[in-house]
Amino acid sequence: MKYYIIAGEASGDLHGSNLIRSIKREDSDASVRCWGGDLMEAAGAEVVKHYRELAFMGFWEVFKNLPEILGNLRRARRDIKAWKPDAVILIDFPGFNLRIAKWATKQGLRVFYYISPQIWAWHTSRVHRMKKYIERLYVILPFESQFFQRFDYEVDYVGHPLLDVTEQVYVPDDWRVSQGLDNRPIVALLPGSRKQEIEAMLPLMASVSSEFPGFQFVIAGAPSIDEDLYERILSSTSSTGQDISVVSGVTYQLIKASVAALVTSGTATLETALLGTPQVVCYKSSTLSYWLAKRLVRVDYISLVNLIVEEPVVKELIQGELSRESLTDALGEIISEEGRKRMLKGYALMRQKIGQPGASARAGRLMVSRLIG
Repeated sequence: MKYYIIAGEASGDLHGSNLIRSIKREDSDASVRCWGGDLMEAAGAEVVKHYRELAFMGFWEVFKNLPEILGNLRRARRDIKAWKPDAVILIDFPGFNLRIAKWATKQGLRVFYYISPQIWAWHTSRVHRMKKYIERLYVILPFESQFFQRFDYEVDYVGHPLLDVTEQVYVPDDWRVSQGLDNRPIVALLPGSRKQEIEAMLPLMASVSSEFPGFQFVIAGAPSIDEDLYERILSSTSSTGQDISVVSGVTYQLIKASVAALVTSGTATLETALLGTPQVVCYKSSTLSYWLAKRLVRVDYISLVNLIVEEPVVKELIQGELSRESLTDALGEIISEEGRKRMLKGYALMRQKIGQPGASARAGRLMVSRLIG
């Protein structure tokens, strides 16, 4: 069978790679063509376009880059039509993928969606379009099944794929030496995977290092970002107080080895929780993007950890609340013994709610069985 997969972000590349391996186990003749990244390619897919050329953050940023986005939609449609897959599998990335779903269904193609758009947070009306244009939806958060039931939409809850990934993380004894780090406790900085996010978040994250001289601050370099960007931002950031290292390709090991983390809102908040590291969640976007989001988003929290537990397990510093002073205070709290214990207790509750490992295997098995019968 021929599978055409579209993932538009680093997290989609990760989950797409594990899904591809699962599909290939279930279907020995599987041929996969994709829009994704290095991990999906390593899993055996032919990559048509890399996700680093696709991701734009925020309403204003999407508007500015609309001609490029529309051009990519045309390229995807042409390529899918020419390749004639047995199924189109879409991974998150809703602004792009929901348009592909509508078009592909009208072409008579079978459409599966893995990792649902977060329509429970905003733009709930899209559920009707999803029911019409997506043959089967595979969701990963425990409350999503109940949400879709309200609209008489039967979906498959497969569990969260990050459980499989984070359980395998191991930090060897010589890891610090191999990364050029010393024995001081580590504070991990996760400013995001997109250039726009990093430019917005890293200066603030780095600026608090002078308040914690007994710690070393280390940036998790994103796979699609040149290290020069981090160096340029750090060199222009005043009052950093100490040298800040950048390590790439070892984000999970860095998080697990750290006593705390400053994390840009997104999938990384859940990854950090599953790896057991106390965190402060940060979010800042353009004024217009934030103004629009405030009027559209209908959830109490922005981090997946708090959304799953339905309590403020992790501190969220959003837009105007995010400052050097507030970040310093929040970090000081979670590196204290009492603050750490409180957050780890919340993480344990989150794990109880999130289910069991094996999401990618379940999703792949369900997809192949639905196609082959």
